[in-house]
Amino acid sequence: MTVPTPVTAVDADPSAITDRLTGQVVAVSDQLLATLRATGAHVMTDDAVRADAARDWWPLAIGWAAEGTVPQRPAVVVTPTSTEQVSAVLAACHAAVVPVTPIAGRSGVCGGSIPVFGGVALDLTGLDGLVAVDEISLTADVRAGMFGPDLEVALGEIGAGYTLGHWPQSMDLSTVGGWLACRGAGQYSTRYGKIEDMVIGLEVVLADGRIVHTEGHGPRAATGPNLTQLFVGSEGTLGVITEARFRIHPLPPAQERRAFGFASFAAGLDACRNILRRGATPAVLRLYDQTESGRNFDQPDTNVLIVLDETDPALLAATISVIDDECTSAAGAQPLDVALVERWLGHRNDVSALAPLWRAGVVVDTAEMSGPWAALPGLFEEVVGSLKAIEGTLAASAHQSHAYTDGACLYFTFAGRGPEGDAAWREQYYRQAWDTVTNATMAHGAAISHHHGIGLNRSRFLPQALGTGFDVLAGLKQTFDPAGILNPGKFGLPSPFGQSPWT
Repeated sequence: MTVPTPVTAVDADPSAITDRLTGQVVAVSDQLLATLRATGAHVMTDDAVRADAARDWWPLAIGWAAEGTVPQRPAVVVTPTSTEQVSAVLAACHAAVVPVTPIAGRSGVCGGSIPVFGGVALDLTGLDGLVAVDEISLTADVRAGMFGPDLEVALGEIGAGYTLGHWPQSMDLSTVGGWLACRGAGQYSTRYGKIEDMVIGLEVVLADGRIVHTEGHGPRAATGPNLTQLFVGSEGTLGVITEARFRIHPLPPAQERRAFGFASFAAGLDACRNILRRGATPAVLRLYDQTESGRNFDQPDTNVLIVLDETDPALLAATISVIDDECTSAAGAQPLDVALVERWLGHRNDVSALAPLWRAGVVVDTAEMSGPWAALPGLFEEVVGSLKAIEGTLAASAHQSHAYTDGACLYFTFAGRGPEGDAAWREQYYRQAWDTVTNATMAHGAAISHHHGIGLNRSRFLPQALGTGFDVLAGLKQTFDPAGILNPGKFGLPSPFGQSPWT
């Protein structure tokens, strides 16, 4: 079993750590504690465990850790090892009206697993393992707490070898349930799809402890609304995912790589659009602006496009032919050394610079969104220009990471520095940068998140982003979780425990 990479350590003794988000905190009574222990789940209340469960990889929380604080500690951490234990824990918390925040690898970067109102942190890493594989139908049943590397190793050892094809940057520290909870995407998504394209059925425990199963009985169905997709992306606010059925693929027998440089980011976007328009879906199709091309590839005078695909040799040859045709015919484009792809592969999951930058007083984060091709060139120019205009900005850049026939995902990276030791300035700058990216995204008719999800950081934007659909979401929350115990303080939804302290 994978041991998750710890979230950046807090610069304080566990007993001296304080909570940054000072909202209403719900304690766990001795009676409830006894009930939780009686479920058979592992129950922990020591300071170090609670402090570790108080945060994820939200960059702002990493900055707070350098100051000896965490966002918010739970009163108790409960680790079940079966769906039945999850059911019993939720039923007890529902009856006591105590908040429950599902956690696992805590690789999220938006604060989605922060227990805003204390209560119970439900650690799902005990739900580990590959349950079953149907090699004929190419499906796999997987428990929600299984980590990504363990899943790929297990699938690779069956028969001739299989893969889910989901390779997020957080692969080493993220779990199946986390991928589903935030509608995640892997770096090979243009070939294999996002997680919502891979999942065909779920096992979910509702707030009152009821266990439900959704779909999964065939490749497609017309049995009313797709309840699977209702829970995918709900970030633990509607139910707790405990198991999933996925589509899997035979391990790819062949691979090809390419790299090109473009005179402008817009020209590179056009080439990507044309590749997808012709039906080619290479696993990796990533375009970097000049700033990021210099930073990542030592190519500061061009906009680097890296390409990698893996599939059947006949399909691969056709895909690469389309890519070569579109990229070599683009005005001002030039082929680059394919070693750039290997360079990306070697560093693609490296986030080691994040914590040192925050500790040095540099505010840094990435904000991803998705939008139609027609909107992306203008959105790129507006967001990067607006970020650079914020006082204190050191750098602003972008890259395109996931492409579709109708649009793509853009990642915006920003970094800023203010007066030394001024924590208030850092938070103000962070909010302003996120407001800049998100408001421009909505103004261009694009989606405010492609795969990182909403969490705590984006909750203040969701009512506007969903419009009148937000009332539908609030109604679903009331139906599935009438006591409001599941991951409260997220999505901008009403909570019986008060207003979220980060709005």
